[in-house]
Amino acid sequence: MDGVLLIDKPAGLTSHDVVARLRRILGERRLGHTGTLDPIATGLLVIVAGKATRLSSLLTGHDKTYDAVIRLGQATSTDDVEGEPIGEPAAPPDATALPAALERFRGTFAQTPPAHSAKKIGGQRAYRLARARQPVLPVPVEVTVKELTVLGYEGGDLRVRVAATAGFYVRALARDLGAELGCGGHLRELRRLACGPFRVEDALPLDQIEAQGGIPADRVIAPVDALPELDLVEVTPAGLQRIRNGNYIGPVHVAGTPGGGTPLVRIVAEGRLVALARRRDAALHPVTVLG
Repeated sequence: MDGVLLIDKPAGLTSHDVVARLRRILGERRLGHTGTLDPIATGLLVIVAGKATRLSSLLTGHDKTYDAVIRLGQATSTDDVEGEPIGEPAAPPDATALPAALERFRGTFAQTPPAHSAKKIGGQRAYRLARARQPVLPVPVEVTVKELTVLGYEGGDLRVRVAATAGFYVRALARDLGAELGCGGHLRELRRLACGPFRVEDALPLDQIEAQGGIPADRVIAPVDALPELDLVEVTPAGLQRIRNGNYIGPVHVAGTPGGGTPLVRIVAEGRLVALARRRDAALHPVTVLG
């Protein structure tokens, strides 16, 4: 199986748990995900299978969209509902205080990842250090929030839709928004709605896949369709051989005229993605070869 699978992850499982289950169901060892979802989270988990695992680094970099519920009035040790309460609970703020506080979290800014995260500190995962009660000081990362829309607010529960660049933590948003409002906050619910061009509406629930004993062929996204934002370049047989050998190709190896748009392009032969290549002057240099 080579391609991209869209899974609607249930709550209570880690992303690794989902991959492990799929390996058993599909009989495919070469599986990976392109962006972790915490156990409390549900929604879109993008899985790469077979040769498509070589596209993982590009798919990981996609923007992501979430529906989140932030509980204002209590901070926790993990910045979500599974953590231990920190300090005494506070009265949630009035709705009139929200617009100004939320404005700070729109646009580009530095965000400190949660202490309980998969970020590496000195070669170790931050969450392992945190569990061992060792000092955890994740390095702030520049993120961009492209949308932060209030969907509802009741009883201290703030529901928002967030669209942000890769590396953004909604748990950190809950923590920092609570701090900004002076009442503490943590993430109560999270559902991923989109990852780049992929939408949760097109995903299959994990229990449905288990019940069916597999994934229908028409629900597997071919590698060539996984990166639609990249230019498509068809190569000649001679060009295909050069690409497979890791050599650059020039205009003589291309069937038609390659567009002059994206720096990275999809190299295609007979409708199949065989490589990703980077433009350099008039040549295309392979950076990832799928075969």
